Amino acid sequence: MSTAWQPPPPQGGDPTPPGYTWPPAGPPPAYPYPPPAGQVPWPGPYPPLGQYPPPYPPPYPYPAYATPGTNGLAIAALVLGILWLYWVGSILAVIFGHIALSQIHHSRQGGRGLAIAGLVLGYVGLALLALFIIGAVVVGTTVSHSGAAPATIPAGP
Repeated sequence: MSTAWQPPPPQGGDPTPPGYTWPPAGPPPAYPYPPPAGQVPWPGPYPPLGQYPPPYPPPYPYPAYATPGTNGLAIAALVLGILWLYWVGSILAVIFGHIALSQIHHSRQGGRGLAIAGLVLGYVGLALLALFIIGAVVVGTTVSHSGAAPATIPAGP
């Protein structure tokens, strides 16, 4: 079988292909072209001491925007909606929740979800208060009007 490739040299033999000669040892040949006009050769790996280029300027200061944080009335609305406090907490939760939503809208503060949760709990508490009042009225009227006249025991002989 014949191929275009030469067989590898025997172990320990000379790997140089036939007809090739190694270049003579010594410095490399000079660059055949002159340097461009006006170009100053680089003085070395580093510029002389004191001639370093100035460092980058400091970055522009940016204004420190304070994060507005969470609205305190939103937190209060949630806490009062949870605590209930004999429906006083529910009433205050509704009031504080609406005020907090207004303040959050105007000041871009956080706590919108807290205010909404406080409102929901406050309205649930007020609905339970309304059911309690309606139940008390219904029970009170049925108890007072249920008996027409007390039963009398006939007198014995």
